[in-house]
Amino acid sequence: MRCVVTGATGYIGGRLAPRLAAEGHDVRCVVRSPGKMRDVPWAADVEVVEGDVLDEESMRRACQGADVLYYLVHSLSEQGFAAVDRRAAMISAQAAREAGVSRIVYLGGMHPEGLDPNDLSEHLASRAEVGEIFLRSGVPTVVLQAAVILGSGSASFEMLRYLTERLPVMLTPSWVHHRVQPIAIRDVLHYLVRAVTVPAEVNRTFDIGGPDVLTYLQMMEGFAEVAELPKRTMLPVPVLTPRLSSHWVNLVTPVPRSTAVPLIDSLIHEVVAQEHDIDRFVAQPEGGLTGFHRAVELALQRISSGQVETRWSGANAGYAPSDPLPSDPEWAGGTVYTDVRERPSSASVEHVWDVVTGIGGERGWYSFPLGWWARGVMDRLVGGVGLRRGRRDADSLKVGDALDWWRVEECLDERSTDRRDAVGLELAEGERLLRLRAEMKAPGLAWLELRVAPTEDGSTYRQRAIFFPHGLAGHAYWWVIAPFHVLVFGGMERRIVAAAERVERGEDPEPPHGLLARLKDRRARRDAERARPVRVGA
Repeated sequence: MRCVVTGATGYIGGRLAPRLAAEGHDVRCVVRSPGKMRDVPWAADVEVVEGDVLDEESMRRACQGADVLYYLVHSLSEQGFAAVDRRAAMISAQAAREAGVSRIVYLGGMHPEGLDPNDLSEHLASRAEVGEIFLRSGVPTVVLQAAVILGSGSASFEMLRYLTERLPVMLTPSWVHHRVQPIAIRDVLHYLVRAVTVPAEVNRTFDIGGPDVLTYLQMMEGFAEVAELPKRTMLPVPVLTPRLSSHWVNLVTPVPRSTAVPLIDSLIHEVVAQEHDIDRFVAQPEGGLTGFHRAVELALQRISSGQVETRWSGANAGYAPSDPLPSDPEWAGGTVYTDVRERPSSASVEHVWDVVTGIGGERGWYSFPLGWWARGVMDRLVGGVGLRRGRRDADSLKVGDALDWWRVEECLDERSTDRRDAVGLELAEGERLLRLRAEMKAPGLAWLELRVAPTEDGSTYRQRAIFFPHGLAGHAYWWVIAPFHVLVFGGMERRIVAAAERVERGEDPEPPHGLLARLKDRRARRDAERARPVRVGA
């Protein structure tokens, strides 16, 4: 079949599209920024088209000739998200109906049957409303409703993992005692892929869940058991509301408050499957559904081996088309502040580029660690993403990756320089570029560009920080932090080049007594102490 997948750059869509292609379907991925698909390993196996679920014309084009529309788009962190999701669903449903699409598949959230919609959280009510729009669209629809999805890189798993790992003693609000029926990501994908085989006359919702029903407290205890962590101490605190809990999650885990709110809202009520009628139309995976302990074990194995396909933080950021870009000419309007630095290096382009594309995450930013940490903490306190998102992969970057509080907007190496005209960038012969866009809370827009170009004696490293201020607060913000640029950007320039030159000489990129080396040694000792065979759950 010809399957249209919206949300193909997100956590679920980024895993579903290649599996549909592997099943022999023709897959068309609708993305707002096709450039984000450039470095995706399976991009050549699908058709990538530019489109937006809020744009009627682009959705009509995307649905032409299609048999199935997979709708995997949510507006978690946007203001007025319910109205946005309602309009997007109506546009997509109309486009599918007019194009003669024979099936819509939507992944929503599980919620208690028969509960008054007014008693649901705003996020769950919105998911239910979107499902209802598709069911009434005139196009046969399968709405799959899942609770907590367990998989490497999922927001639900990251929240569970970091709460359990980092808090040996935890204040537990009342919602952790509500029952949940989690499901492994592999089983969610199984049902999504097989949904195309459901008979045409079927138009309804289906609850999907794994074989275990647990409280969130039992899930944390189960995670600690699988990860071989010491037994956690839980102290009940009935006054800790979901909103207060979201602030706590924001501080302790990589999941920002904007994402933690809907995750916790989904746990206010017990979310246990009321039926499993999907089994009448779709056979369970070979070997049966994945139990909780096994799902956690598989996710941890993926993380430890660096084989995380997609992460919750990889979804498209909501940038407005009118936002300026650092490649815009100066006459585009408005004040632009920059901090530009350049340093020659005896190291080759390859070695400098390896250091550049390895920044962030556990390796840090090669300058003023205390300053980066403090700015990250400040960002988390105001609901931002902070520094805890880390990296999807320790050694490689692709367009769209989240990198601490940055988003990879361009990553052009020797294999992609033939595309420089398409992205509107001027690159010298053999030059490589990494462009990061800031997603921290700030009164303006910020980028960091890192370039490496070959020279006769080695290479030249160029670094440019760019800031478009918003209002008086934006101008004041730049001048307040400007004195720290010598420490932050100056140190970064010197140490990146120095690290590359050490690699060129066959030495460790980090000095033996450097901060990163000490942190790595401490982490290695801790991991060695905790390294024991992982227990496989039932």
